[in-house]
Amino acid sequence: MSKLGNLGARLHRGEISYDFIGHRKLWYGISILITITAIVGLAVRGLNMGIDFQGGAVFTTEKTSVSVSQAEDYAKEASGHDAVVQKLGNGTMRIQIAGMDTQQSDEIKNKLAEDFKVDPEKIAADLVGPSWGDQIANKAWQGLAIFMVLVVIYLAIAFEWRMAIAALVALIHDITITVGIYALVGFEVTPGTVIGLLTILGYSLYDTVVVFDSLKEQTKDITKQTRFTYSDVANRSINGTLVRSINTTVVALLPVAGLLFIGGGFLGAGTLNDISLSLFVGLAAGAYSSIFIATPLVADLKEREPQMKALRKRVLAKRAQAAAEEELAETRGDATADPEDATPAVVGPRATRRRPSGKRR
Repeated sequence: MSKLGNLGARLHRGEISYDFIGHRKLWYGISILITITAIVGLAVRGLNMGIDFQGGAVFTTEKTSVSVSQAEDYAKEASGHDAVVQKLGNGTMRIQIAGMDTQQSDEIKNKLAEDFKVDPEKIAADLVGPSWGDQIANKAWQGLAIFMVLVVIYLAIAFEWRMAIAALVALIHDITITVGIYALVGFEVTPGTVIGLLTILGYSLYDTVVVFDSLKEQTKDITKQTRFTYSDVANRSINGTLVRSINTTVVALLPVAGLLFIGGGFLGAGTLNDISLSLFVGLAAGAYSSIFIATPLVADLKEREPQMKALRKRVLAKRAQAAAEEELAETRGDATADPEDATPAVVGPRATRRRPSGKRR
């Protein structure tokens, strides 16, 4: 068995573990810091909305030797607006200018043809009206809202409302980070971005449900024992599924990284960036939130219940008693005594030792 497989087996059996729940304030702090950074980036830089959302014109040229910076200057001079220019892998160029109508589009096309020294018929122009962009944006928000509502309803029925709230917080956490990264990087937001965003939310939810399912199974009749608190069992659930979560995340990230860094970076397929960045950031954020946010938050909410408070009090009292008995055994020179098997001290006179049966002297 490989080292990673052996580690996963030991984590699943509870032989070793890391106290995720005990360090939850640290994870909360890290998440809050990342979220604030994403919100600041979104507020300061804003999103680079694609042509499908804000309307405008997209011009596609033939293969050209004109650089991206030159094309940006040509487009700005022709339209009076900043343009988003991408050089595609086959040497053609995609020029996106927002806020254009049909008449302006024809004028800009002719001016670009003059600057590029090509026939205007060799430049393809696609026009998207602003009303169409508004409809696309509204549909995207409606789809996201419906997805969230269905998630909460399903988790509340399949598990309980505390897990539904924790999963919703984790999903909002993933959305905020992904959107903030888009604002900071400046990648274009297109319908492909929305598709990628919904995809990673489903993946994040799957990873969270795996941990929740293990937690639900292990906490069945938890109040009938006095060995573990709810937080202890939650921590065991995370450790038991940790290697599985890591493996599925790495396997999912590898092809997405290929799309983002090789397809979008080296090959120049800029149209892949809009969906691959949302997938890459969202998958990483979803794996993080499933382990460090969702389950610790469930433990926090459950520990507020009266029966879980009573359970914690009983467990801690038993552990304190076991520790006291172990300390007493050590003072008597019996350091190897097992606290679980230790018997309480006898109160009253000692029983006399009986002699073996036989003849008296």
